[in-house]
Amino acid sequence: MTKENKSLQNLINNNRKWAEDISDKDPEFFPTLAKQQAPEYLWIGCSDSRVPANEIVGLLPGELFVHRNVANLVVHTDMNMLSVLQYAVEVLKVKHVIVCGHYACGGVKAAMHNQKLGLIDNWLLEIRDLYKNKQAKFRDVSSEEDKVDLLCELNVVRQVNNLSHTTIVQDAWARGQSLSIHGWIYGLKDGKVNDLDVTVSEGAQLSDQYRLED
Repeated sequence: MTKENKSLQNLINNNRKWAEDISDKDPEFFPTLAKQQAPEYLWIGCSDSRVPANEIVGLLPGELFVHRNVANLVVHTDMNMLSVLQYAVEVLKVKHVIVCGHYACGGVKAAMHNQKLGLIDNWLLEIRDLYKNKQAKFRDVSSEEDKVDLLCELNVVRQVNNLSHTTIVQDAWARGQSLSIHGWIYGLKDGKVNDLDVTVSEGAQLSDQYRLED
């Protein structure tokens, strides 16, 4: 067995132990899970491997519907994200959508500088625009690390707004569906999640130009 194959086999072995441990605690867990999923939460987070969605909020498989991309962006032309959102809201009937960024995000940091990285530069334009438009907030911030962390927070707030402006979310509110959009930030240094207090739960909270009416 090659070194690479051995490494992959270790992952399979880990999976077997994980599945056995869960089944030992609850023999009906996987049979029940296989029949349906009924999560109350959609998590939109960063692809960073240090931010495992289920684990950091202590939820089991089936309890959290997850979409991840670089820098936890909500781009209105991203059919992947919109498809996940629509399925979560209209089929699974989730009650909460959580946008969770994290401090020291590499994507956010890259968007603050002009180094050419390739295709991802196009993806990060949303954050570059945000950084440019919010320059006043950075005037009194001295360290590079603090600037990155501030932009990580501002990015989460922007993505919460972007979500709230989608037809999918606004149609849910128009139907009287209970749905709230939340903005959180995760600390890599302490493993703790903090609520940025930017929850949007109804169309009345939106600015007039973004509120869609029949």
